[in-house]
Amino acid sequence: MSRDGDMRLQGVIFDWAGTLVDHGSRAPVATMQRVFAKAGVPVTAAEVRLSMGIAKLDHIRSILQVPRVAAAFEKEWGAALDARGTDGHAPALYREFVPMQLECLGEYSDLIAGVAETAEGLRSRGIAIGSTTGYTREMLDFLVERARAQGFAPDCSVSPEDVPGGGRPAPWMCYLNAIRLKVTPFRSMVKIGDTPSDIEEGLNAGMWTVGVTRTGNEAGLSKAEWEAASADARAVVIDVARTRLIAAGAHYLVESAGECLSVIDEISDRVAAGERPDFH
Repeated sequence: MSRDGDMRLQGVIFDWAGTLVDHGSRAPVATMQRVFAKAGVPVTAAEVRLSMGIAKLDHIRSILQVPRVAAAFEKEWGAALDARGTDGHAPALYREFVPMQLECLGEYSDLIAGVAETAEGLRSRGIAIGSTTGYTREMLDFLVERARAQGFAPDCSVSPEDVPGGGRPAPWMCYLNAIRLKVTPFRSMVKIGDTPSDIEEGLNAGMWTVGVTRTGNEAGLSKAEWEAASADARAVVIDVARTRLIAAGAHYLVESAGECLSVIDEISDRVAAGERPDFH
């Protein structure tokens, strides 16, 4: 806890898929596509990625609201739709999603390169490490254990189920991190994530925000796909990610959470100088 007279950067809150683990945020996309295909309404990766980062039931509802998907669902399930329309099917799709996601999560739980070293760097600076996610508590617990075995262990991890107000873009998960980490004020904290909903979550919490481009949802490439891509293709992917995250209001951008310490130091200097996040 810091007083205004000796303000310093005290906490960094990370997202999980696409930020700490799962280069390209592939697990949620693969599972959502399986769920919708099983329901007879195949969806594209791009349609799934539009609203990535929010709680998974909300994510399913958001996909169902994509005009093309809604029309396809109406065609496939029109006779079975009640007054709630496609949204009435969201809970059933979610029940299909949960076991499918848990089943494949191990395939997408590799720590992103440099993350363990970033954690060491943060701790050497006296900065606490928190995390939020769109995954369920059961999924998050699984990832936390897998990450610990690979050398990364946050001080706090919060899922949408842990807060009464729900997940992103609401700030409640960030607030609970701050409470558990005993950090105040919120302007002495940074939220790092790879989706617009991550950035909105941090801004709504009154925190500095850092968007992740190369390893995240907005790029959408696995490590192998990134390494195989040409320089021109990489540039296009990064530009798309940058555009989306800047539009969401990110204060800074990094290609990977494993390469963020220089940005953290810059924010730390600004916090010490009494600056506050610009909420655009």
